[in-house]
Order: sequence, then structure tokens, then C-alpha cells
Amino acid sequence: MVPISQLQAGQQGYVRALHGGRGFVARLAALGFTPGAPVTMVRNPGFGPVIVSIRGTQIALGRGEAHHVLVMQNGREHAVAG
Repeated sequence: MVPISQLQAGQQGYVRALHGGRGFVARLAALGFTPGAPVTMVRNPGFGPVIVSIRGTQIALGRGEAHHVLVMQNGREHAVAG
């Protein structure tokens, strides 16, 4: 699993876990970030917020928030570089 912030524009993953406080997890779940939901990276410039598409809606996430959304890409786990 990798943080969604590691995806490049156009790449797709599937939500596997949300790490954070109860309020953070509840807010993202309400926006559609639930386990198994497909999510596509729309814009990831490498700094600042990222824009993802999930359940037919584009959502901007701060980089810190995006780091706490873990996804699996193409059904395979990927190691985080670094």
C-alpha cells in the first residue's frame, strides 16, 4: 500500500485504509473514501494540494491529508520509495 500522494496523474488505486483521528476518517468516509473505492489521481504537481476523482466527484486534498489515505494500485502492493 502507498499513500495516495505517491500516485501520478492518471494512475488509479483502490482505497485500503485511512489513518488519522476519528473526525478526519469520518469526513473522508463521508466524501466517499471507503475501503475498496476506486480513486484516480487527477493532478499531483509534487507540492501543494492534490486533486483526485472518487465516485464521480473531484476532491482536493491537502498533501498532509493525502499522505494518510493508503491505496493499493492494480491489486498489487507497491513499496514506498524513500
